[in-house]
Amino acid sequence: MIVPTRRAADGARVLALPKGHVDPGETPVQAATREVREETGVVAEPVHELGESRYWYRRDGRTIGKAVVFFLFDYVEGDTADHDDEVEEVRWIGLDEAHTALSHAAEREMVELAIAYLRKDR
Repeated sequence: MIVPTRRAADGARVLALPKGHVDPGETPVQAATREVREETGVVAEPVHELGESRYWYRRDGRTIGKAVVFFLFDYVEGDTADHDDEVEEVRWIGLDEAHTALSHAAEREMVELAIAYLRKDR
């Protein structure tokens, strides 16, 4: 989980999953892999596509639509201290805790899907 440097509209810290934009020529899973590396400092391997979340937010008086595809990843290597400057803090927390701690409902839903996928696989 990450705490982005950008605050919520009310100024509160946000606990979020890594995410970002798809660069030209990238697939969503390639973008997610890159964003996880940049925002958390760790190299991770995609395991399973969890789903897509679509939402709107406001920035500088404009309404912006965003669609994010989320993936479940396995840790490969790296150090969480090696994150980029868009992130204030990186935290390792369990899925059960993430399910209640994440700031946004859509991301909590993705954690639910990850838990269900992992339980199914056992």
